[in-house]
Amino acid sequence: MAQSVYHSPSGGFDFLGLRKGRRGGVEIVYDDGVARRMVWRVTGAVSESQLGEALSRAARELRVLPALYAELKKRSIAIETVLS
Repeated sequence: MAQSVYHSPSGGFDFLGLRKGRRGGVEIVYDDGVARRMVWRVTGAVSESQLGEALSRAARELRVLPALYAELKKRSIAIETVLS
C-alpha cells in the first residue's frame, strides 16, 4: 500500500492521510495543522479505493473531522484509536 495524502482544497490546514502502521495494518492520520493530531487503525478488511474515496470526500468538507466519521460510517469502515 502506498501512502495517500489529502488536503483541504479550501486553503485550510487540515490533512488526512493513509499509511501502513508499525504492525502492518492500515492507519488513518488527521492533523489540523495547529494543535491536533489523531491516528486510527482500520479494523477489518477494506479496499484501498474505499478508504481513499472516504478520505478524499471528507477532506473537501469545511468540517473535516465530522465528515471523516460520517464517510467511514457510511461505508461501514471500523476504526480504533491509536493516538488522540
